[in-house]
Amino acid sequence: MRKITNQELHRPSVDEFAAMKKMPVAVVLDNVRSLQNVGSFFRTCDAFAVESLSLCGITATPPNRDIHKTALGAELSVPWRYWPTTSECIGSLRRDGWTVVAVEQVEGAVMLGGFVPQPDRKYALVFGNEVDGVDQRAVDMCDMAVEIPQAGTKHSLNVSVSGGVVLWQLFSTLMR
Repeated sequence: MRKITNQELHRPSVDEFAAMKKMPVAVVLDNVRSLQNVGSFFRTCDAFAVESLSLCGITATPPNRDIHKTALGAELSVPWRYWPTTSECIGSLRRDGWTVVAVEQVEGAVMLGGFVPQPDRKYALVFGNEVDGVDQRAVDMCDMAVEIPQAGTKHSLNVSVSGGVVLWQLFSTLMR
């Protein structure tokens, strides 16, 4: 077995990536405080061809050395926008026809394995602060919620790990 070189992976250039078909998913970060988590989301959004990334509230924005350290340049390929509040972002997404989904442990949440995204819909996934999760005001504006099932003793996963898990699930369903 031989490791594949980066050239053999045939990844698109930033311009080719901008022109290619994207997964009908947007990501919203609700007051994510860690610059490494923000950078990780950029990189994960690039990997799964997410349509856009919204950075809300205290969430840091590029250009930033610490975001770049984790994003490894994905902050240049993933379209992003800053919003002063998550509520403003969600309101805009809903007006534009997105189904807004809180990734959170809430009453009535659908377990991720039971969530069947419809190919004719656009989904905006809201991920929350590392300590407090998705703010209740944002949850109240969402159309639904999904929860990642867990078997261990901890209450939650790191927010960027949650992003990878949920985005992979949608990518494997929507982009086959």
